[in-house]
Amino acid sequence: MQTNLALSFADRLIIWQAQAGRHHLPWQKTQDPYRVWVSEVMLQQTQVAAVLAYYQRFMKLFPTVYDLANATEEEVLAQWAGLGYYSRGRNLHRAAQVVVNDYLGHFPQTSEGLMALPGIGRSTAAAIASFCFNERVAILDGNVKRVLARHAGIQGFPGDRIVELQLWEEATARLPDSASDMPAYTQGMMDFGATLCKRTKPLCGQCPLNSDCIAFNQHKVHELPTPRPSKIIPERFLQILIISISDHMMLEYRTRSGVWKGLWSFPELEAQTSEKDIYELLDSWGLKNVLLQWGETFSHTFSHYRLYLKPCFVTVASFETDAVQHLPKNYAWKKYEELAEIGLPAPIRKCVQNFLLQNNNDLKAMLLPF
Repeated sequence: MQTNLALSFADRLIIWQAQAGRHHLPWQKTQDPYRVWVSEVMLQQTQVAAVLAYYQRFMKLFPTVYDLANATEEEVLAQWAGLGYYSRGRNLHRAAQVVVNDYLGHFPQTSEGLMALPGIGRSTAAAIASFCFNERVAILDGNVKRVLARHAGIQGFPGDRIVELQLWEEATARLPDSASDMPAYTQGMMDFGATLCKRTKPLCGQCPLNSDCIAFNQHKVHELPTPRPSKIIPERFLQILIISISDHMMLEYRTRSGVWKGLWSFPELEAQTSEKDIYELLDSWGLKNVLLQWGETFSHTFSHYRLYLKPCFVTVASFETDAVQHLPKNYAWKKYEELAEIGLPAPIRKCVQNFLLQNNNDLKAMLLPF
């Protein structure tokens, strides 16, 4: 592709965005900071394709910041279930309450003011301020880091503080002169990294910036950005009790700190818990004549560790009439038909789906991902 080096980096990117960028995304059709904010938070660590259905469902249920602020945390997390990184959903809820209670429902109109809200970091605040208020301020998400590292030839892992500061300086230096160009430029940076300057198989032949791209001209496109140094990921092993009777399942509402706080999950036991101990535990809950069957261990990787879960399927033939009183705090029986409406972490949702599928339950379709 021929490039005009008389044009600045920003000008070339804006022209490319108008011609080849994304223009169909629902959050691009508004300058409402609430809707832009929700989309930006959902897009953190998550691909656009996965976010679309969640965003539309979320906006339908919580169309304004007041609706989100007035919801319960459980209601919010029920709509976040499956997106992962649940602290994002909790911070979204907290920030909505701050906007309503402290700002009378109006979002701050500067990136600095937006950063004062729970869960809004520098790049997210900049994106909102750029899209909604034309503020000349740089963003630096994963896609932008990749574009800048390649084009400027910046070596080193972008997660390192010194390298990140270099990238912030580069991002700020390349902003367009006119504030009115900020929405197109910011969207262009996001689109460019997502669709052209991709992590693998970048389309360098179609790139309007390749003439002065250091990585392209030095044949280092696949070396930059520098990969994260390899490290050993900690592992944890647990058993989960999938307890069913008739058309009910026993679940635990997680109130303790952790990634699944505010969600429903299965009771957990340490990996070394014996079968005898499980029978005794179930008996203490008033569950009689139980049948245990073990499923295959499956894993789920979080940002900082890998969790291995071995399911124990517990079929209950009968239970004491006052069994509910024997259950630990935050445990409850949930009907199968309720499971689609409560917040279940992605691996637990998948486990429930498999259980319903194996038991030929007609409600399994209700639990398919959004």
